[in-house]
Amino acid sequence: MNCFMFPGQPLSHSGTLPDDADFCQIAQDTRERAGLNLNDFTWTGTPSTGSVALQVYGVAMSLYRKRLLVREEIRPRLIAEHSMGIYPALAASGALPEGDALELTARIGRCMSVMSETGSYALGCIVGLPGEIVISIAENNGVFMANHNTSRHFLLSGERRSIESLEAEALARGAFSVKLFPCDAPLHTPMMEAIGDKLQEIITDYRYGEPAVPLMNHIDQSFLTAADVPDFLLRELLLPVYWEKSYLALRKAGVTRYHEVGVGDALKKYNRWIESEAARSL
Repeated sequence: MNCFMFPGQPLSHSGTLPDDADFCQIAQDTRERAGLNLNDFTWTGTPSTGSVALQVYGVAMSLYRKRLLVREEIRPRLIAEHSMGIYPALAASGALPEGDALELTARIGRCMSVMSETGSYALGCIVGLPGEIVISIAENNGVFMANHNTSRHFLLSGERRSIESLEAEALARGAFSVKLFPCDAPLHTPMMEAIGDKLQEIITDYRYGEPAVPLMNHIDQSFLTAADVPDFLLRELLLPVYWEKSYLALRKAGVTRYHEVGVGDALKKYNRWIESEAARSL
């Protein structure tokens, strides 16, 4: 059984882009609906931040690579999503047109970027520590769990100075590595409630259809209906991503082939790590 997995925001963009009819159509839609020129990575309308540009780029590339897989007659029986991957996942499932997915991504990103005008935020990637220790570190430093990717790979989110302060503690407690990434907003934390009303207004501007392909959400691993989508789009910005639980649920559902439909192969790496950890526990 095939599963299409849609990853979240990439860390960088490629200077070399495809040059075929499908990409040209996606690039045109991205200019018209999201205001980003993929070819030179510049804004065609009101400028926004680099993080928003990467979010839009990630969605555009996911939509393009989904088209390529379908042209190869590879189609999903299930769809999974991680963080900002929910937007192209909705399009791939048939719940939202591609153009709407691009526009919605840009609007949500711009709304979140406003938080950077009054605060400074960051993500902290901690590798090598068990979840209970990472949660303790988060509590000690006043930040939040944002991504539970595997039992030893986590992202914390919060104010930048607090994220910076946890690095020494994480290393002292045995982390393999700690990496910090600046961001516009404390994504996947309760701190996003500060702009919850504005996000809700954007989300309710769109009509969501019933997914033609079952779409598993990354919070509780249930399958989204059209009625679920607006609430989920807000909740997922306030709550952590649980990829390990999602992968195990997909495997239990009978998925045998996983296609990462986007930039990079982070989700495939997490899957291998989860499988390796499961094998060691036997």
